[in-house]
Amino acid sequence: MLEANENKVITYLNKLTPQRNELVSKMEKLAEKDNVPIMDLVGMETLLQLLRLSTPKKILEIGAAIGYSAIRMAQALPEVTIVTIERDEHRYMQAKAHIDQAGLQDRIQLILGDALEVYDQVEKEAPFDFIFVDAAKGQYERFFTMYENLLNQAGIIITDNVLFRGMVAEDHESIEPKRIRNLVKKIDKYNRWLMEHPDYITTILPVGDGIAISKKRGEER
Repeated sequence: MLEANENKVITYLNKLTPQRNELVSKMEKLAEKDNVPIMDLVGMETLLQLLRLSTPKKILEIGAAIGYSAIRMAQALPEVTIVTIERDEHRYMQAKAHIDQAGLQDRIQLILGDALEVYDQVEKEAPFDFIFVDAAKGQYERFFTMYENLLNQAGIIITDNVLFRGMVAEDHESIEPKRIRNLVKKIDKYNRWLMEHPDYITTILPVGDGIAISKKRGEER
């Protein structure tokens, strides 16, 4: 019954979400058709509202996919500039085409490469007010550790998919296949690591597939 009610709530919220423009709607349909892992509507709207509240000027996104999140963020914040990384060449080209179509090529810098290998290139664009992690889930801790020093003192790091379809709350040993079981264990380990991090205060919201919001402690440490 609880799961059914949750599904009804999600459907209700999706219906309430304002209609997106033609390009964004086209990208959503492409993602559904090609099984591209973009943020769901409620998660995306939550992220955009967090951005409106924090008003960052410069964002680093780890995991561009087809450019959906970068374009949504740039459209929501007209003064923001974004650096986004994508390692898959096909998706990189799709993202580039979408960014050009949106007329955002001057505000969104797209980098082709593995986020674990392009640090020197990204560092040149630092510091960042906001980092959005939405790439290979098994590498979340490495992404966070590698790039958090490029964050300004009042910065925020958002990590998507930290509840992984609710599987992190299940008995991990019962999850099949083994590949998914191991991934769930890594995400759970990351969540626990985040919550215990001495330099950040983290809250996990059960929105979309789970969003972790990590704020630098600063004076509170």
